Amino acid sequence: MITRIFRVQINPELREEFEELYRVKSIDAVQEAEGYISVTIGKPTIWAPDEYVMISTWINEVALKEFAGERWNEAHIPAGMEKFIVDCWVHHYEAFDR
Repeated sequence: MITRIFRVQINPELREEFEELYRVKSIDAVQEAEGYISVTIGKPTIWAPDEYVMISTWINEVALKEFAGERWNEAHIPAGMEKFIVDCWVHHYEAFDR
């Protein structure tokens, strides 16, 4: 199992428009993918006022590649969302065996 943590810093002037699309576009993109287990999105706090996060869990690397492509270890921005992005990061973690 792989956990993907995607963080994005947005242009604060576009916050309202971004939030409307982020909830729908981002969650839908993951939920429509084969092999996803869960997805959670988070909005900014006072410590990172322009940063959002999406945490998704995948059954394996193959499923993640199907979703994000061969360069799955890089941030994947859904089409039409580029104009909001100031910076973004993605990190992956493999689950410990139980």
